[in-house]
Amino acid sequence: GPSNSERAGKVSLLKKVPALKDGDFILAECTAILLYLSRKYNTPDHWYPSDIQKRARVDEYLSWHHANIRANAPKTMWIKVLIPLFTGQPLPSEKLQEVMEGLSTSLKQFEERFLQDKAFIIGSEISLADLVAIVELMQPVGVGCDIFEDRPRLMEWRRRVEDAVGKELFFQAHEMILNIKELSNIQIDPQLKEHLAPVLMKMLK
Repeated sequence: GPSNSERAGKVSLLKKVPALKDGDFILAECTAILLYLSRKYNTPDHWYPSDIQKRARVDEYLSWHHANIRANAPKTMWIKVLIPLFTGQPLPSEKLQEVMEGLSTSLKQFEERFLQDKAFIIGSEISLADLVAIVELMQPVGVGCDIFEDRPRLMEWRRRVEDAVGKELFFQAHEMILNIKELSNIQIDPQLKEHLAPVLMKMLK
């Protein structure tokens, strides 16, 4: 149900998704959840390396990610699909152009500062940094903004991530994002529309 509901509040005090409930333990924020799971289940070292400097590189990317890639990439989905769905009104094309310009700047920094000539963000093996990055960058793709086109270095990185995760699992994980346009055909509860429309518009200010 809605993340702002009383029931959701019992899972996450922040009333936000994602949230994890592991027995009596409750945790919010996607990065914290990923780190918790990697430690609890002793995942292979490459995901969050024990080497202090490699781990610091993962942390460095995760710290940069929120104010850059995450601040721009998901907005393409809000502008092209979700806000029109909840408000009934398309947003002006200038808004998408503004977001794409900000995203282009972030992608340039991503390639030059983090990816460079490496196979993955921190070196020759995939890490949590790559997972967090790819999930955001697939969102523009899902709404028809192919950010990988004309960026061969970024495209090769995406292919390596797909191969490392496994193509079947990769596309299964991104199935909803890649089919997000289908939401345009569903009926939204009027009360939910009334509640969410101003919230969504505020996100883009």
